[in-house]
Amino acid sequence: MDNEGISQSRKSGLPPGTVIHVGRRRTEKPRLTLIDFDAAQFQESTLDAVTESFSFRDGAAVSWINVDGLHEPEIIEQIGKRFGLHPLLQEDIVNTLQRPKLEDHDDYLFIVLKMLYHDEIEDEVVAEQVSLVLGHNYVISFQEGAGDAFSSIRERLRKNKGVLRKQTADSLAYALIDAIVDNYFVVLESFVEITEELEENLLQTPSSTYLSVIKTLKRELLFMRR
Repeated sequence: MDNEGISQSRKSGLPPGTVIHVGRRRTEKPRLTLIDFDAAQFQESTLDAVTESFSFRDGAAVSWINVDGLHEPEIIEQIGKRFGLHPLLQEDIVNTLQRPKLEDHDDYLFIVLKMLYHDEIEDEVVAEQVSLVLGHNYVISFQEGAGDAFSSIRERLRKNKGVLRKQTADSLAYALIDAIVDNYFVVLESFVEITEELEENLLQTPSSTYLSVIKTLKRELLFMRR
């Protein structure tokens, strides 16, 4: 929930459009995946190099390029150069302190969202930034790390469930946004369960020890409101 490990000091004095990662420190190698599809075909692969995705920009099918890991700005810059993304947009992608927003550029839309999940080990709500670039026949998703709310979308594409394989890139982008929003309700349901359990315990065995739990819940809810 907190911003431990996040600092903007590295950007101090640098000109606008400088692509510097601002976010939690990570050591794992970024992971790039590609899904290319239409009504008749489906292709899914893990990419060894970002350049392997470049030929799909102008293909007839819909291409979904996903980047897990923003801590190697060179990857973002390579994608930005190939897909014509504005330098300020690239800067926003690697700065995980962005607020949700939508920008309409000439050839694409740029969307920033927050994906929430409940970390059961740390017992806290975690927000990770997800950026989407929606072009004519492609969607590029940029995530802070592995693990997301998109598994159901991938499964629908693999098994050709519903009409998504027959639709365009904007339908894919809508499905990804919808999955992120749906996951908010999963997090909210976890709060309902915790609150109901807390209420039952307070009625049965009133104790001041529950004050810390109440304070934690309040802090988490305030965090979600932001």
